[in-house]
Amino acid sequence: MTKVLVATVKPFAPAAVEQIENICKNAGYEFALLEKYGDQSELISAVKDTDALIVRSDKIDKSVINAADKLKIVVRAGAGYDNVDLQAATAKDVVVMNTPGQNSNAVAELALGMMVFQARNQFDGKAGTELRGKKLGIHAFGNVGRYVANIARGFGMIVYAFDPFIAKDDIENEGVKAIDSIEELYEQCQYISLHIPANEKTKKSINYNLLQSMPENAVLVNTARKEVIDEDGLLETFEKRSDFQYLSDIAPDCAEEIGSKFEGRYFFTPKKMGAQTAEANINAGIAAANQIRDFLEEGNTQFKVN
Repeated sequence: MTKVLVATVKPFAPAAVEQIENICKNAGYEFALLEKYGDQSELISAVKDTDALIVRSDKIDKSVINAADKLKIVVRAGAGYDNVDLQAATAKDVVVMNTPGQNSNAVAELALGMMVFQARNQFDGKAGTELRGKKLGIHAFGNVGRYVANIARGFGMIVYAFDPFIAKDDIENEGVKAIDSIEELYEQCQYISLHIPANEKTKKSINYNLLQSMPENAVLVNTARKEVIDEDGLLETFEKRSDFQYLSDIAPDCAEEIGSKFEGRYFFTPKKMGAQTAEANINAGIAAANQIRDFLEEGNTQFKVN
């Protein structure tokens, strides 16, 4: 019997687990659950007889993939998949998928929520500023970027976007001004919302020159990955620009230094929280289970990333 394992250090909501299990059992699959495991060895042991694997931010490295002799597919319930070793998976003919779009609204709401929080001085009782009329640049106009644009326009922000992989007309049909270059986006916009993946081209690409070029009272909002930030450039920007602020869904490695020197000019969530809503949790889990069924039964590889 085909076995589907849900392995999550950060568990899905019970309602999501129940629906994933129902999808699996209705398809005639064995369902297994590994939650809140303490050591990678527990995961390695659990995957040995697994045909399909659903994970969240769990680390699926070469040792996990090599231990799973029957493994055919790994689905990362979420958009980012840098926690999965794609090269190791490909070498063993294991298909890797993500579930794009399922967490998008949750991430977008967090991005705007952090902007409001910071604009109002983290609700410390003192007068703040408003988002209305401010220029927001969206760096990458995928699923999350589109939701951010829609919400930001509701706030009355003037929205720009840069994405070399999306046609200008498609961006501007969303009521957003398409920008020709990254440099122009950063030069024009007081607020920048980051939605790029972490890969060899993007890691450390958000550097001092880009940040230094931003207008007065610049605010960088990162709900993507910490690896895309050049932290040396980030610290230099903090040092040289007393008006610069950084809000992130994951603390940078230099968080302690930022915290000791730049009080009130930053905010980091205690853990990555972009997808931490009941709705996103359930949507991503259900999507992952359905994609596994469609792949095993129909050979559907629509969301394959390797």
